[in-house]
Amino acid sequence: MSEQLNEQQEELQPVGDESTENASDKNVDETENSSVNDIENQLKEKDDKYLRLYAEFENYKRRTSAERIELIKSAGKEVILAMLPVLDDFERALKSMEQNTSAEQMKEGIELVHNKLKNILHSKGLKAMDCKGEVFNPDLHEAITNIPAPDESMKDKIIDELERGYFLGDKVIRYAKVVVGN
Repeated sequence: MSEQLNEQQEELQPVGDESTENASDKNVDETENSSVNDIENQLKEKDDKYLRLYAEFENYKRRTSAERIELIKSAGKEVILAMLPVLDDFERALKSMEQNTSAEQMKEGIELVHNKLKNILHSKGLKAMDCKGEVFNPDLHEAITNIPAPDESMKDKIIDELERGYFLGDKVIRYAKVVVGN
């Protein structure tokens, strides 16, 4: 009888081992499949996130490009609107000159228009350079010609200003054209 029990146990044991192996293989397969599915889902999420981010960036580039074009088109609008009253004043001055008013009145009118224009440009950040008598600076001035200095103190200094230079803020927008003493 003990022999029969031993045989039965031996027969049962391999059967039990196979079922355990099959079950563990199934568990490993399910775990691997689950892991692969998780990775695929994560990849899909990352892909979707990337595509949305890329589309958002493209929209941003398109929007900023359109804004930049619009800004360039309307950049001078503010200055032009501020200068329209000066244009109106010039038109009034021309009509006034047709009526042959005195030279003194015309001079006064032109001075008023000139001052108005200077004030408008100054309010927009324009500043004129004062060059006469200063040392020549190639970062601010453009030497048109050199002439002999009237005295030793005017050597390498600006003797005459042919065309005034201007700053817009702190940046030179037009260099002064000057005559330098040699």
